[in-house]
Amino acid sequence: IAFAARGADQWPQFRGPDGQGHAAARGLPENWSETENIRWKTPIPGNGWSSPVVAGNQIWLTTAVEDKQSLRVLCVARDTGKIVHAVEVFHKDDLGRIASKNSHASPTPVIDGRHVFVHFGAHGTACLTIDGEIVWTQELPYDHRHGPGGSPVVWKDLVIVSCDGPDVQYTIALDKRTGEVRWKSDHPGLQAYSTPLVIRVNGADQLLTSGGEALIAYNPADGDELWRCRHGGHSVVPRPVYSQGMVYFCTGYWTPSLFAVRADGSGDVTQSHVEFTLRRAVPFNPSPLVVGRNLYLVSDLGVLTCVNAQAGKEVWRQRLSGNFSASPTLADGKIYLLDENATMYVIAPGDKYELLATNRLDGRTLASPAFVDSAVYLRSDTHLYRLESQRKLPKQTTISRRDTGTYLR
Repeated sequence: IAFAARGADQWPQFRGPDGQGHAAARGLPENWSETENIRWKTPIPGNGWSSPVVAGNQIWLTTAVEDKQSLRVLCVARDTGKIVHAVEVFHKDDLGRIASKNSHASPTPVIDGRHVFVHFGAHGTACLTIDGEIVWTQELPYDHRHGPGGSPVVWKDLVIVSCDGPDVQYTIALDKRTGEVRWKSDHPGLQAYSTPLVIRVNGADQLLTSGGEALIAYNPADGDELWRCRHGGHSVVPRPVYSQGMVYFCTGYWTPSLFAVRADGSGDVTQSHVEFTLRRAVPFNPSPLVVGRNLYLVSDLGVLTCVNAQAGKEVWRQRLSGNFSASPTLADGKIYLLDENATMYVIAPGDKYELLATNRLDGRTLASPAFVDSAVYLRSDTHLYRLESQRKLPKQTTISRRDTGTYLR
């Protein structure tokens, strides 16, 4: 799997090194607040729900300054929290309407070590150097309707995105160096907002795209379809996950299910390779998480369910307070679950529900955090936080809006 070999010091894409919510970070804080275990807190101009991605001393995220019709890429210094690059990559006459839980900058960037790739849905896709210089831009024609959703992925020398609107639906691969189209695969169906995932099955890579009406596995080298599993949903948001030969994916709105399907099939596998389906408390937005033998799902309404990942049998169920959009993460042996009101629940994975901590910050939180080394990088609607245990911290730093004023105008 792309990025799987990378260590605890990077968070290169949505949901981390393996794209499935598994962090190598250690020594993370269990507790924090607005007065405890904050190394720095930086105001972020504009609005956006892209997750932060981290490489070296750089943190990258996107934002939309709506009153300026401006779509921007920001780079924050990991050690100080100061904004070091703020690059406008697209300027539009009208950014259009979006859903209430979306933003014009929701797709998460992806880093390959030398370049940063960003996607703003139909507004445009771009490549920048780690010095903040634009290398290329590309605009992909489709109607993203409720706003941009799915994030880009990198596979070898390709940047791959799914463009599933109500008008057209396709997955497309761009050359990393030039932005030119290398392949494009149409999959007529319904709109969707999910991020693809590259997995390895029997020695070969597969690109999983969770679209409206079907999850489709492609050969990432040329876009040839390998297999598909049909379903009855649409507006699919959660990213699929893969464990022990099984793909787990959600079916979107309005009556979501979760399918567990074996990944070794070909053609239409709907009748032949589905091991089980779940229909209770399946999320619209948060992605699933597999930890050991268990599969964890948190619904948008805060119902957390643990099921046996091979059999689909429920192990336990627990209602949490709040609504959820961010995806859960396994980090430092614990599961971190962030609700939309900046409350993080920390639980112990296992066959019994065990709450370890509940932490509250200010603001609204729909973006999934990043977990790197011994720190949590959490984005709210107004700030980016670096959360770290006090014993590891220098004196707390709060970046003022005056420090970032250059980028707020």
